[in-house]
Amino acid sequence: KLFVGGLSWETTQENLQRYFSRYGEVIDCVVMKNSESGRSRGFGFVTFSDPNNVGLVLQNGPHQLDGRT
Repeated sequence: KLFVGGLSWETTQENLQRYFSRYGEVIDCVVMKNSESGRSRGFGFVTFSDPNNVGLVLQNGPHQLDGRT
């Protein structure tokens, strides 16, 4: 499981999954949201089917998604 911080308020789970799927099969993806407003809290988690894919993500950073690095 990979922690992803610094997300844009507009980043959706779909965008996050689409972006990280270039590094391998994503089996779970979640953008944490404020329970009252439903707005992104600016971080999330990505889980790959192969834990070694986390290394690929780290080797190929920094990453930019929805205008945030």
